[in-house]
Amino acid sequence: MHHGGNGGAGRQRRERHPVDVQGTVAEGFEPVRDAFVRNFRERGERGAAVAVHRHGHKVVDLWAGTRDVDGHEPWAVDTAQIVRSVTKGVASAVVLLLHQRGQIDLDAPVGTYWPEFKAAGKDRVLVRHLLSHRGGLPVLDHPLTPERALDGVSGPAAMAAQAPAWAPGTDHGYHPQSFSWLIAELVRRVTGRTIGRWVAEEIARPLGLDFWIGLPPEEAHRVGRIGKLPELQGHPGVTLRPKRSVADAYRDPGSLTRRAFGVIDPLPDENGSAYRAAELPASNGISTARAVARFYASLIGPVDGGPRLFAPATLTLARTEESAGPDRVLMVPTRFSLGFMLHGAACPLLGPGSFGYPGRGGSLGFADPESGVSFGYVTNGLRGGVTADIRGQAMIRAVRSAL
Repeated sequence: MHHGGNGGAGRQRRERHPVDVQGTVAEGFEPVRDAFVRNFRERGERGAAVAVHRHGHKVVDLWAGTRDVDGHEPWAVDTAQIVRSVTKGVASAVVLLLHQRGQIDLDAPVGTYWPEFKAAGKDRVLVRHLLSHRGGLPVLDHPLTPERALDGVSGPAAMAAQAPAWAPGTDHGYHPQSFSWLIAELVRRVTGRTIGRWVAEEIARPLGLDFWIGLPPEEAHRVGRIGKLPELQGHPGVTLRPKRSVADAYRDPGSLTRRAFGVIDPLPDENGSAYRAAELPASNGISTARAVARFYASLIGPVDGGPRLFAPATLTLARTEESAGPDRVLMVPTRFSLGFMLHGAACPLLGPGSFGYPGRGGSLGFADPESGVSFGYVTNGLRGGVTADIRGQAMIRAVRSAL
């Protein structure tokens, strides 16, 4: 293992842009460290970590910058951050594991487990529709205040009363926030446990993961502040203007896009203790990069001799396409399996068999069974994109070159 240094650039550049990279890189994976350093030098990164496993063994474990996007305290070995929609991958794994254990039938109506959900024409929404963003429920007619969104009760009640925006099962559209209440309530009805508790007891503890949905107060000191980074101007490979149709959809208050991202209004303070302590499995997981990579490694094989989470049949479900084509919410073509975003133009991952979840603004986690690679990237600096941040993409290219 090589220990992280300054990325081997010339002394002049190093003095202008010092990047104190900590951690280790296995021989052959130095390109990932180089890309990580360039994210700080050229792409405005403030604080981040990246981890890569191959065949269940750690080959990259790096961190640099500051713990808070607006601070000076260095990112530490155990610094964790909110990872936004990367959380959806862990939440989806809970449902697939419950299916693997015979506790959930993916082809059953959601109302089988949650009778109130059958209201407003939702009796034919199946569990598989929730996992593949086909349920037609990305929006709420009456958005929730942050207080109600976080209370664990109002969100599921609102989803139970909501009529679908399209005929369930006929089309797909990303459920950026409503996914939280749909999945959390399904898990609670089936197991009697909150999803945060289930993840803690059945996934995080057995695998030794620093990952939480619902941050315990005693871990709060480890979590950095996230915030927006300035957008890059004129950087090669950056499309500064999204397609007009996409930009228009985000601006139009009546569009499914704008309404789906606005089901909590006003937006909650993601750095606040109330938000971090709540259980929103679509958006507020808190994790290290190491935990994200190790989680995905455990889906495709044993990690350091530990447990493998997914049986082969479950892994097949996690990577088999269920939804593809123009996304009614994101307005670009997306691909989803039962529970994961799949490699495609909107979300390029390592290869055609890769599956995972990007977090809006930057963070990313995925597995690639063909190469045995799992990947976790966590950042405190958020950019505008939803699915394909330039920093994560640069490191994916570096992993590909290392293979």
